[in-house]
Amino acid sequence: MKMTKKSLLLLAFALMLSLLLAACASEPDEGGDTGSDGGEDTENTEGDTTEAGGNDLIIANLSDAVSLDPAGSNDTPSSDVQANIYETLVTQNQDMELQPGLAKEWELVEDNVWEFKLVEGIQFHDGTEFNAEAVKANIERVIDPEVASPRAFLYEMVTEVEAVDEYTVRITTEYPFSPLPSHLAHPGGGMVSPAVIEEDYAAMEEGEEPGSYINENPIGTGYFKFESWEPGSEIVLVKNEDYWNGEAKLDSVTFRVVPEDQTRIAELLNGDVHISNPLSPSDVAQVENEDGVRVNRQGSVSTNYIGFNTQKEPFDDVRVRQAISMAIDKEQIIEGIFDGVGEPANGPLAPEVFGYNENLEPLEYDPERAQELLAEAGYEDGFSTTIWTNDKRERIDAATNIQAQLSEIGVEVEVEQLEWGAYLEQTANGEHDMFVLGWTTVTGDADYGLYPLFHSSQQGDPGNRTFTDHEELDNLLEEARREEDQAKREELYAEAQQFIVDDAPWIFLHHSEYLLGVREEVKNLEQTPTQILKLKDVTIEQ
Repeated sequence: MKMTKKSLLLLAFALMLSLLLAACASEPDEGGDTGSDGGEDTENTEGDTTEAGGNDLIIANLSDAVSLDPAGSNDTPSSDVQANIYETLVTQNQDMELQPGLAKEWELVEDNVWEFKLVEGIQFHDGTEFNAEAVKANIERVIDPEVASPRAFLYEMVTEVEAVDEYTVRITTEYPFSPLPSHLAHPGGGMVSPAVIEEDYAAMEEGEEPGSYINENPIGTGYFKFESWEPGSEIVLVKNEDYWNGEAKLDSVTFRVVPEDQTRIAELLNGDVHISNPLSPSDVAQVENEDGVRVNRQGSVSTNYIGFNTQKEPFDDVRVRQAISMAIDKEQIIEGIFDGVGEPANGPLAPEVFGYNENLEPLEYDPERAQELLAEAGYEDGFSTTIWTNDKRERIDAATNIQAQLSEIGVEVEVEQLEWGAYLEQTANGEHDMFVLGWTTVTGDADYGLYPLFHSSQQGDPGNRTFTDHEELDNLLEEARREEDQAKREELYAEAQQFIVDDAPWIFLHHSEYLLGVREEVKNLEQTPTQILKLKDVTIEQ
């Protein structure tokens, strides 16, 4: 059933009800997103009409998508679906190296002008031609203030998009911006049919929210086409038999919302689904000991963290933030909750990201110094606060562990769980004290892993949910994204990362290893370091 205005109203009501009941179904990351990693509190374990079998892949997902509009959200569940409907000008391989996508080649023709040559003869799912005008319409829409895309930061430096001829696009930026091709590989650069974009603007003129029409009519050029979306239940995609670059081997893909970890595993073992996404580290042994299933492991460019609202007392005092950071034994969390899966984080970037500073000096675990800092800040007797989380098991466990550790230095913490959509909205509004979240540096470049999270212009929905605001840091991030010399960029990012670590807007927990439970009959499955599933070449052995 295609999502209608009525279903949207019902979804809104369900979201409000789920918040009141404090029931949650969520995904760990933004960015992707992410970045990093929405949904409703409906398990849908009974009465499902879709069953695993034939050439139809079924994925049990923790969370539903928030939006099927590439400009409409910046979370991983949405990006995972979008990446199979839409395509980008540039893509990335498993080593995060840039590859041709809808653009066959590109070059920097002036200091601040990029030229892209497009693949010819491609059509959108609705028959509309893919060409330079389509690229122009998409990029201009993402940065349109009326659309208010949470992904606008990707292209906010763009001043002009010119269709030089039918298959040549020139993009001019306000200043030299070397990461532009990497940004165009982000799911936010997914190309939507210009006809659908036009209809969406028409809907906006009638009072509809931006993306409302695209959400109901997600039309791209990808190897799968949108079939249906039952919010809180499932999204179904079907093979695009007219795909320009060799059609997919599957007939369909169903992203089914199954919030409970054990329910996802049970459905995997029973053969009701082919993939359990994600698989919790604590469930790895169970899957490994069962016949007919396997664990898929993939290193990542993500960072899990605890964020502070730096604009609210007592976290507006850097000494308090440093104290809380130094009171947390991260190894205890990684070993006890994540079963040793992943690697400790010293700062905001994963080692595989360009610009990573391997010489960072972290805030070491030191509870005695933490108590001294609290006393210096006037909180020698501690204080009370809250930490928000969604309903991913490891996130809840991490929040509970931090609650216990902080009680040892006199800080009393109440753990609150929120539904994913409400979680994103309320942290974007700055209603929180502390929160658990993650970010995936989807572009593989430090600009994406730092600018949206710590630049003062990105406060709220784009990613800066700690409301960090420092002119010195802003200047470093701005200079680094404008610098053409890659060695100088690395120096600037190294300085920026040390500034962030010292300022302590985050407790840097760890860099994830992505885990999936997969049935043995599923072949050729790949998951990118940005957590996105590559499904074009997947087959199911009968």
